[in-house]
Amino acid sequence: MSIWQRFKRALRSIFGGWVSEMEDPALILEQNIRDMQDKVPKMNENIAMLRANAKLVDKEKQKLEGEQAKLTANIKAAISQNREDIAGEYALQLEQNKAQVAKLEGQLQQANAAAVKGEEAKAAFMKELDRKTKEALDAIETAKRAKWQKEVADTMQQFTAGGVDHTHDEMVKRIEKESAMSEARLDMAVDNTNKDKQKIEADAEKIRAAELVKQFKIEMGVSGNAAGTQEKSAVKS
Repeated sequence: MSIWQRFKRALRSIFGGWVSEMEDPALILEQNIRDMQDKVPKMNENIAMLRANAKLVDKEKQKLEGEQAKLTANIKAAISQNREDIAGEYALQLEQNKAQVAKLEGQLQQANAAAVKGEEAKAAFMKELDRKTKEALDAIETAKRAKWQKEVADTMQQFTAGGVDHTHDEMVKRIEKESAMSEARLDMAVDNTNKDKQKIEADAEKIRAAELVKQFKIEMGVSGNAAGTQEKSAVKS
């Protein structure tokens, strides 16, 4: 293998792979459908031209056939007047007319056959276009679904591949821990408040009890010093 051939093969391998990666099958199928649909107007135009040509040939044929009757009458009139020279001229014109009519008749058959073939070709093309369009639309829908599935799969994969799972779990645990600590601090604060309240209530009960004892002692006539000593003892306790 020559160096040039090896060089061309290397270029094909590089640019061929690059082009292949750039190609979007769905977009190419859509473009193919548009390209095929764009051919329909041109086909209609060609068929119309074939039909028009057939009509022109038919009109020319009918015109020549109409002249044949006139030429025939002229020939007969010339013969009746013993003008065979003129009759011969008309006879030659009639012969040429018939040759032209025969030629046009062949052209007309060919033109009609071409128009029929054109319509048959268009019918086959439209049938194939319809089949390929449906096939392409199904493939495009499949491509869209595959693309969506790939995006979902890539997104789900990012949960682990990008460390999202680890970060997610870590943040959830941190929030749960901070919430538990805040709840515990609240409970401790409530407990401390309740203890202070209980102590105040207990002291108040002792003071009230001492006051009641004092009243009883006064009513009983017990000395003030003794009552004071006992009251202090009750408060200290």
